[in-house]
Amino acid sequence: MFAHIRPLLLTILAMLMATPIMAASHREAPLIANDPTADITDFYFFRSWQDSDKAILIMNVIPSQEPGSGPNYFNFADDVLYEIHIDNNKNNIAGNIVYQIRFKTEIRQPGNVFPLAYVALPPITALTGGGSEGLLVRQNYTVTEQRYGQPPRDLGTGPMFAVPSNVGPRTTPNYEQLAAKGIYPLKNGGRVFAGQRDETFYIDLGGTFDTLNLHISPILSDANDANDAILVGAPGSGTADTFSGFNVNTIALEIPISDLVGPNGNKLIGAYASTSRPKVTVIKKDGDRDNSTRFVQVARMGHPLVNELIIATNMKDKWNATDAEDENDFVPFYCNSALATALNAVFGTGFPTANREDLVNALLRYAPGPPVCGSGKTNEALADFLRVDLDVPATPAAAQKRLGPLAHDPSGNATPDRAGWPNGRRPNDDVTDVALRVVAGILTNPAVPNLGDGVNFNVGSVGGNKTANGIATAFPFLPTPFDGRDRRHIDPGEPQ
Repeated sequence: MFAHIRPLLLTILAMLMATPIMAASHREAPLIANDPTADITDFYFFRSWQDSDKAILIMNVIPSQEPGSGPNYFNFADDVLYEIHIDNNKNNIAGNIVYQIRFKTEIRQPGNVFPLAYVALPPITALTGGGSEGLLVRQNYTVTEQRYGQPPRDLGTGPMFAVPSNVGPRTTPNYEQLAAKGIYPLKNGGRVFAGQRDETFYIDLGGTFDTLNLHISPILSDANDANDAILVGAPGSGTADTFSGFNVNTIALEIPISDLVGPNGNKLIGAYASTSRPKVTVIKKDGDRDNSTRFVQVARMGHPLVNELIIATNMKDKWNATDAEDENDFVPFYCNSALATALNAVFGTGFPTANREDLVNALLRYAPGPPVCGSGKTNEALADFLRVDLDVPATPAAAQKRLGPLAHDPSGNATPDRAGWPNGRRPNDDVTDVALRVVAGILTNPAVPNLGDGVNFNVGSVGGNKTANGIATAFPFLPTPFDGRDRRHIDPGEPQ
């Protein structure tokens, strides 16, 4: 029943020391669940497999977008400050570089006549000029780089516009060509994209949050676990990708690795994403808003699903408002794993629940440190960052393993992918299955089950420039979003 993890894999995990606790971050706290434009669903950080000299940082917001939800569809918020924070000197404080993205919405003529955001008069084939006439609601944006001790730098090389939602084949025909026009060069030699994409994260989310009531047995065979292109289970009784057919809004940055390298050539970089809102908003008599220039953080993400499955409910909103480098305030939740307790209660297992120094070291440090679970707090900076070694070569899309360093062949023999999670995070890394095994104690125990939800790939993704199991081959590295007219949510047993 148990899959024995080879010592090589344990060594890789111990060396990288960045394994997160489970999956993505959708509606993870009471307040942010009511604020989708500021709700960070996923954060990715990896070395580009399109250009080895570049690193990719991706923040997704607005979870679970039903593609046909018109007439206004999905836009970024003008009053949200979207930020990506970088630590390049390994001091667990992400203040060396901060990338800030701000949006501004305009209502274009004839928006005073038509009751829709987008119309095919003519079809929308461009973001500006001819072919953009039907884009009645349009968002432009800026990208600002803030380096510690230096004045802010506008990285834009000209006007930049967000790509609108994929309405349908009449209004937004040739959507992939339209999206390509939304990729803009930056002054630092990188690129940026903002707009709608396919919800690439995959999980049996409904089964997971029905108190781990998965559609399959949570222990996978070696053969099923090694297959990155199946839904586990017989036809009609397989598992479910809850996010199949849904979209998200994406901000993707391509940054030269040379711009991220820290002191003494350090390429082990930490990062997290955050969203903030004005501290004070005054509604004037004419209905306009007057926002203060001070912002308050309302959401953040480094490792996925920390807030959902580690932080207690009464502390979730405080966690979202706390800087990632102040994670020592929440150490007791890491030391005492509520998820391990739930696994034991549901499945009758005996996974360790207390004194989880392995989780503290893996999630909050670059390398193991002194024990903290006895005291419950430490004076050192502990930080919830994604950490990526940019010296590790990227794995080509077609060769990527969803289990990263835990990958194996159908017989259980190790075939690790060092460019995968926990070395940063790529869109198609199976964080659900890897994290379940980390919670089960794989960092200290070489024999744990092949725990998993049975969803092994991005089900039903559409468009071109991707592998058969939905791994995008080019920037912005997320597949084409589903269109509103013909969207489809694939359920267990349905043909794909």
